Amino acid sequence: MAWQGLAAEFLQVPAVTRAYTAACVLTTAAVQLELLSPFQLYFNPHLVFRKFQVWRLVTNFLFFGPLGFSFFFNILFVFRYCRMLEEGSFRGRTADFVFMFLFGGVLMTLLGFLGSLFFLGQALMAMLVYVWSRRSPRVRVNFFGLFTFQAPFLPWALMGFSLLLGNSILVDLLGEPPGTSSPPQAGHSPQDTLLMPWGPSPIRAGALCTSGPLIWLHPHLPALPAAVLLQPLKPPGPHNLHLQG
Repeated sequence: MAWQGLAAEFLQVPAVTRAYTAACVLTTAAVQLELLSPFQLYFNPHLVFRKFQVWRLVTNFLFFGPLGFSFFFNILFVFRYCRMLEEGSFRGRTADFVFMFLFGGVLMTLLGFLGSLFFLGQALMAMLVYVWSRRSPRVRVNFFGLFTFQAPFLPWALMGFSLLLGNSILVDLLGEPPGTSSPPQAGHSPQDTLLMPWGPSPIRAGALCTSGPLIWLHPHLPALPAAVLLQPLKPPGPHNLHLQG
């Protein structure tokens, strides 16, 4: 009965969050059981393009290291912020959410190639946290009961936490460019700026803006037909968010 309840609860999780989290857990379990080796998963451009081991473009995002504090910390944040994005800003916009993953993954792969990084799951987690924090500027976050601050400071708090653990912040920094906002447009505050291509936009153009690539055309949206309804995007109201250690 307990397993049935757990399965029913898991099935209520949005599809993208459920699929990605399950893939990460199953990959780590396979490595722990020695069914797979990290050497079969890491990103290696030579093996990808010369040996056609194209699965490495995906599997390097699924492995957070062996079971331990780092794994549970990363998987907790992936599940939490991926779910909040999918149930909040991307509710009813699964295609946009998948597009965000694909766009961010491609960009992080290119940057990871330049930085000689082999596993990019932590960078993807940092991207999810960054995008959520920019879309929730008024939410107050309680960081493990130690500090309370506004959501936009959360990515920097995570970097500081990584430094305290003796980890490199290069991977965390790698997740920020895909979620970085464009410069503010005239007449709009930084919180209303478009996060290319998935962040807060000063306009909401109905169904014509539901696909990810079309959002890239935002400089031309004022020239769209008058039938397109443009409405200001209101920032979320104040909430309290607590992270449990």
